[in-house]
Amino acid sequence: MKSILLIGQSNMAGRGFIEDVSSIYNEHINMLRNGRWQMMAEPLNFDRHISGIGPAASFAQAWTEDHPGESIGVIPCAEGGSSIDEWAIDGLLTRHAISEATFAMETSELVGILWHQGESDSHGERYKTYEDKLLSLFKHFREELNTPDLPIMIGELGHYLGEVGFGKSAVEYKQINQVLSKVAHTEKNCCFVTSKGLTANPDGIHMDSISQRKFGLRYYEAFSKQKHVVDSLDIENEWIEKASKRELTKNERIFVESTKFALGQLNFEEFSIHISTINESK
Repeated sequence: MKSILLIGQSNMAGRGFIEDVSSIYNEHINMLRNGRWQMMAEPLNFDRHISGIGPAASFAQAWTEDHPGESIGVIPCAEGGSSIDEWAIDGLLTRHAISEATFAMETSELVGILWHQGESDSHGERYKTYEDKLLSLFKHFREELNTPDLPIMIGELGHYLGEVGFGKSAVEYKQINQVLSKVAHTEKNCCFVTSKGLTANPDGIHMDSISQRKFGLRYYEAFSKQKHVVDSLDIENEWIEKASKRELTKNERIFVESTKFALGQLNFEEFSIHISTINESK
């Protein structure tokens, strides 16, 4: 199984509203939780009780479409509100992410990192020291994980920042984006992923669910083709519509019904009938 490490702050963890998009269920997508690989369910990066839709699910779904019959695991280690200083090479977040990735590598092949962070550093001229800190962090991850050529996908901060809600404080997001782009274009095996055209929740800082689905596709485009993605993809809306209509496998349908039962949305009799119907189907 291949695996991807998710690091950064809340827009990597995901704050898109769950009810705004169709859920992605796929028995070939696993998430690392409590030391075990489990079938992915969103929110998958549960750093907060308000976690929601992030880019990783659509990234992983797109990956499985290109690798039929194979599985991918996501390693959620993003932390909402974290600054680049909290991702120092000796910091708790970095140590935790390396620990989780190292554990995951016992049963999977780590093939990349998805990085999205910078909103918390988009003020107070923090952009002036951001580049050195980011380069140091990436170098440290590759050294500690013994993966010198590990691809790192670098997501751009939302162009909507600096305008409303919590996003108003990110007055220097353009400067951070310049640094992110520079690092992606100059460092080996790094690719830039644009946020052009993506929109925010009413809070003005977190990408909405549809935008996160699109962002994940752009991350995958960059990863799969090892190239910078500097514009939106023509397939985005069509892909989201197609994914929402994907027919679930038997295992995935059982997973969904089991979730509904556990949440009290079905009583035991209803659950038993649904499971029997699924098991009797072809």
